[in-house]
Amino acid sequence: MGNLRTGLALCAGVMVLSACSQDERPGEVDTFDGIGADEVIMLTGTEPFWSMEIKQGLLLYTTPEDLDGEAATVSRFAGNNGLGFAGELSEQPLAVAVTSGECSDGMSDRTYPFTATVTVKGEQLNGCGYTDQSPFEGGEAP
Repeated sequence: MGNLRTGLALCAGVMVLSACSQDERPGEVDTFDGIGADEVIMLTGTEPFWSMEIKQGLLLYTTPEDLDGEAATVSRFAGNNGLGFAGELSEQPLAVAVTSGECSDGMSDRTYPFTATVTVKGEQLNGCGYTDQSPFEGGEAP
């Protein structure tokens, strides 16, 4: 099995190198613009339950154990497939990635337009997201 993986990796590397040798250079890729800077972003996840609201550089993280939540200042950056946010929460690194893609919370009939991957307090959380301009579809309350 190890030899098969090595062979596949080598083949993939050769294909990439052969494409580059044909004077094809990657061009600049447009950055993600699916969420405007002025939009309010809502993220939510289950098992464990959590939510985040990101608005104008401020993030509010809530859980059932902390309904008032914790606030953090975050910086926003756009990649080619989504948005990233970085900051600190409880003196620990905070990272949020939001990408386009249909998402289900698994607990309701809602369909969300974005997926979320969050690292908070040393834990990775996965969830779904929507904005005030790109809402979820489905029932208002799970």
